[in-house]
Amino acid sequence: MARIIDVIDHVNIADDELAYREPQQGSGDWRMGSQVIVGESQTAVFVRGGEALDVLGPGRHTLSTANLPILAGLIGLATSGRTPFTADLYFVNMKDLPQVGWGTNPPVVLETPGKGLGVVLLITHGVIDISISDPLRFVKQYAVGKPITRLRDIKDRIQTMLLGEITELLLAANVASVPDANRILGNLEGALLAKVNEKFEALGFRIKAFEASPFTAKEGVSLDELRNYMDLDMWERVQRLNIAQKAAENQGVGGALAGAGVGFGVGQQIGSALNPDLADMQRRLTEQQMQMQQMMMNMMQERGGQGEQASAQASSANPQTRADIQALLDQLDSQLASGQISEAVYSRLVDKWQKRLEELG
Repeated sequence: MARIIDVIDHVNIADDELAYREPQQGSGDWRMGSQVIVGESQTAVFVRGGEALDVLGPGRHTLSTANLPILAGLIGLATSGRTPFTADLYFVNMKDLPQVGWGTNPPVVLETPGKGLGVVLLITHGVIDISISDPLRFVKQYAVGKPITRLRDIKDRIQTMLLGEITELLLAANVASVPDANRILGNLEGALLAKVNEKFEALGFRIKAFEASPFTAKEGVSLDELRNYMDLDMWERVQRLNIAQKAAENQGVGGALAGAGVGFGVGQQIGSALNPDLADMQRRLTEQQMQMQQMMMNMMQERGGQGEQASAQASSANPQTRADIQALLDQLDSQLASGQISEAVYSRLVDKWQKRLEELG
């Protein structure tokens, strides 16, 4: 039988240490009458069979049925409690852990209707002061079965929860710009800290202070990077707006059609990048892109109408010299190439003025 632990404490506490198991190699043998010395900023939690049971606060404790009621009920009291029993003991660090860094990784996606692509990636960073508020709950969640639990072991979980709460607060406040987000962030550092702590308390943690630098919009973000942070509906909206902007940036109807072509190309890439089986998504994107193409065709017709009106005015003009007539024909060639007039109008006017050139000899 392993040596019975008569007196145990844990004094060499690392700065980032949250919980420390005694003995380190696994369960130890105890008996009623053994002593546990708990430091001023510590709590001791007994675990048996993977279940966290009794908690001892700061001070020197002689183990008895009075301070270990749950454990004593499980092991029984044969031979007046002097029979050895096996259990783990976890020393939990109750000190405040100040200046714990956090940051927006991944960024917070913020919709900005009517501005740019309608989406920006918010980034910021800061520090929090945290501490363990419920040692029994913390040991159940994170420490059972581990020789030692350090801050770095759960830091990703803390950051994920923190960013989730910040994102929910931004959405609930209908934030639609970076300045709006910073106003919410200022509130979060004060009264809204209680809202963030609701979920942290469920894990045995408490945030005592929260600091953050102002939000900024991440610069140089490509469409491929945006795709990594968006759900399907948001991504489709960004795609539609991107197609429209590309069309608007190009001159003439030819440029508008080129913009539509770009949209179709990106839509094809989405289908293969986000999921191996996105036929329904591709179908919806195609329908949306066809609607965009129809809008562009309407633009063509409107411009064509304007061109034909100009051409009608040209047909009613009365150039007298060969040079004037040739200049008019050149103008008609340019209007046909840019889509401003139809081929029927072009042919009719060219025939008219070619005949006039022949008459002039």
